[in-house]
Parts: sequence; structure tokens; C-alpha cells
Amino acid sequence: MLTIAVSKGRIYDDALPLLEEAGIVPIDNPKTSRKLILRTSKDDVQLVIIRATDVPTFVEYGAADMGIAGKDVLLEHNTNNLYEPLDLGIAKCRLMTAAPVDAPKIEGRIRVATKYVKTAQRYFADIGVQAEIIKLYGAMELAPLVGLAECIVDVVDTGNTLRANGLEPREHIMDISSRLVVNKASMKMKHEVIQSLLDQFEKTLAKRL
Repeated sequence: MLTIAVSKGRIYDDALPLLEEAGIVPIDNPKTSRKLILRTSKDDVQLVIIRATDVPTFVEYGAADMGIAGKDVLLEHNTNNLYEPLDLGIAKCRLMTAAPVDAPKIEGRIRVATKYVKTAQRYFADIGVQAEIIKLYGAMELAPLVGLAECIVDVVDTGNTLRANGLEPREHIMDISSRLVVNKASMKMKHEVIQSLLDQFEKTLAKRL
């Protein structure tokens, strides 16, 4: 059995056409089913539906052979024990800083709210800014509004949520897309089936260029 970990939402929706091109069609719909393990049109392939942040952990420890995760999540996880063979080019967004509209640029030490602690630490260290990083798990936009932090680091798609809360994107840290990751042991033990799937994904992606 080949197990592929993927999260509900945009990544799952964007990955579905890629999976279908490879002949993997979920029998159960995660939007209507409460099942966390989904059977597919291939008897030897199943999907596990988990939180986006858990995908690399499931793959690293072999609970899933492969997974689809955003680069933002992978940067926060120690991916030394994972192969990352493909950029799937889906669920694209940008990792950016954001602050209240018209707020002056902060000089000196800055407080930053984010769930991307490691990435934020690396970014501010690289640009020579002393930053106190405050970890939040959600509602990032609130932090500058209530004085918890001067700015935030978060993923930005349309920017509508920022604007609705009186914030604006500032520095562009990096572009984000979803990547395919593979468990190292699975790559050896199930090499033929995994390589075949990788080849199919590459063909599908090439058609989109």
C-alpha cells in the first residue's frame, strides 16, 4: 500500500488534478466524509487527510510514503530526513511581512508575530534586524492591532484579509508553492511505484508550462 499525505483545503483542491492524471481518484470526498483515510481508484494507493503542518512529520516517520506540503511548512520542519523531488507549482502564495497601513518603518528592535518562527528568525537575522519573535497559531492580523507586535510574517495570497484588518504587505520574503516530499526508506523499498508516480507528475507539470 502506498500512502500519500495531503491536507484539506487549497492544497488538496489543487493537487486533485495532478493525482487524477496519475490515475489516483479518491473514492471518498473529504469535504463530505469524516474519514481521515481515503480509498482511491487504485487499490494499492490511499490518501491520509491531516493538518498541513503535520504532513512532513507523517512522511518523515513513515506513516506516509509521500506527502504534499507547502514550502512554508517545510521550512519550519527539519527536512533532512525527507526527499523533496518536485515543486508541484500549486497553491502558490507569498511569504511577507505586514504592518498597519501607513505605520512608520520600525527602527531598532522589532516585535514580530508569526507561526513561521524559524523562517522569520532567519529572515531578520539575514537583513541585520534584531527581532523578538512571538509565536501565534492563528489570527495573526490581530497582533499589530492590539499592540502585541509591530508587524507580522504570514503567507499572502490576495491580501484581502490584510486589507480588511487595516494592514498592508511590506517586505517580500519568498514565493511559496507546494512540494512533493518522499520518505527516504519508502524511496528504497517502494522505488518502482514511487518513481513511476514521480514520472507521471513530471509529465503533467511539463504540459502546464
